[in-house]
Amino acid sequence: MWEYKNTLASDCLSPCYLDMDELFPVHTRVRVKKSVLVYHHPDHRNQPFELLGQVGEVEAVIRDWHGRPVSANLPYLVKFGPKFKAHLEASELERA
Repeated sequence: MWEYKNTLASDCLSPCYLDMDELFPVHTRVRVKKSVLVYHHPDHRNQPFELLGQVGEVEAVIRDWHGRPVSANLPYLVKFGPKFKAHLEASELERA
């Protein structure tokens, strides 16, 4: 995948061109460590909902679209419940 030499994940600014699977592979339980407001939560539609401290599971890491490589701004698709998913970046997540 993408690789940028002489850079650690903690030193990166977004976008960071390291192999995203190394940080949070699919099925990893993660916690949101930064303040993130979303407006698409099914129980709070069109109202701000804070994700800080929420725990979910990485469902997908977006690397390509219809076979073409992409560099997604928010590459981690995290599932927080049966009806709610959100796209997040690595700097907003930590292992739970």
